[in-house]
Amino acid sequence: MSNHYEKATFAGGCFWCMVAPFDEQPGIKEVVSGYTGGHTENPTYEEVCSDTTGHYEAVQITFDPTIFPYKKLLELFWQQIDPTDAGGQFNDRGLSYRTAIFYHNEEQKVMAEASKDELAASGRFLKPIVTEILPATPFYRAEEKHQHYYKKNAFHYNLYKEGSGRAPFIRENWKKSKSDAQLRKELTEIQYEVTRNNATEPPFRNEFWNLTEEGIYVDIISGEPLFSSKDKYDAGCGWPSFTKSLRSSEIEEKMDTSHGMRRIEVRSKTSDSHLGHVFDDGPGPFYNRYCINSAALRFVSKDKLEEEGYGEYLSLFEN
Repeated sequence: MSNHYEKATFAGGCFWCMVAPFDEQPGIKEVVSGYTGGHTENPTYEEVCSDTTGHYEAVQITFDPTIFPYKKLLELFWQQIDPTDAGGQFNDRGLSYRTAIFYHNEEQKVMAEASKDELAASGRFLKPIVTEILPATPFYRAEEKHQHYYKKNAFHYNLYKEGSGRAPFIRENWKKSKSDAQLRKELTEIQYEVTRNNATEPPFRNEFWNLTEEGIYVDIISGEPLFSSKDKYDAGCGWPSFTKSLRSSEIEEKMDTSHGMRRIEVRSKTSDSHLGHVFDDGPGPFYNRYCINSAALRFVSKDKLEEEGYGEYLSLFEN
C-alpha cells in the first residue's frame, strides 16, 4: 500500500447504499462493504442482521488524503444518512443499521467530533445528532455478493434506495433544490428548455462541442461534477461527446421513445436535468458515446478547479 493511503470507516445503515457515493471519487483506492464494532469474529450477514453480534454494517474506504481529504469524506458521509435516527436508517431498523464514524487515529477523532458539532450547530436538523464516534475495531469483509451491489444489481439497488426512503430523504435534506422561478431567472432560455423540457440544442452551434481545454464539466444547476475533458472526444456529431461519466452514481439512464425513436436518455440525478443521450457507438474500451447538450453543462477549467471547490479533480490531469 502507498504511504499516502489511509483508511476511513463509516456505518450509514445498509452498506449497499454507502459504497456508490465514495466509490468513484478521485483519490479513493477502494471501498469495501463489511461488518465492524461487534464482539464475534468473522460474522455472516445473517448473524449481523439478527442483532446478536453487535456489529454495524459499514464501509471501509482506502483513500489518499492528499487528493481527497478526510474532512471531505466526513462531509460526504453526513450527506448519505439521517444522523438523528438512533434505531437504524429509514426502513432498515435494528442495531446493525445504526450510524457511526469509526476513527483510526486521534486526528480523525478530532475531525469527526468537530464535524458532528458543526452539523449540530448548523440548525439543519431539529432533532439531536445521534451518530456515534467510536474507535475503529476489527473490520470483516462482507460476502462477495454484497460488494459493489450498486453495480452488480443496479436496477434493484435504485428501487431499494428509493423505496427504503433514503433517496427521498437525501433529496429533501441534503440536495439544494431551486424553484422554477429561480431557474427561469438564472438560466438562459436554451439552458432552461434543455434541462427542464428535454430540448436539444443545435449541433455545431453550442458552447462546448469543440472545446479542447482541460477541465471538468459540471451540472449547470446543481454544480455536481459530471464529465471530464480526459474522456471527451470528437464524435463528429456536433455536441460534446464523452466515453464515460465522472461518477455513474450521479447519472440516470432512462428509455426515451420520443420522436418515434428508441434511445437512452441521460439525466443528472441531483437536479433531475435532461443532459442528452448515450449510444453504444463510441470508441473502445467502453464503446459509450455520451452525447450531451452544452446548455446542461458548465465548464470549470483545470486552473480554476481549486478556486471553485473542485480541487480533488486536479489529480485527473497529473501525468
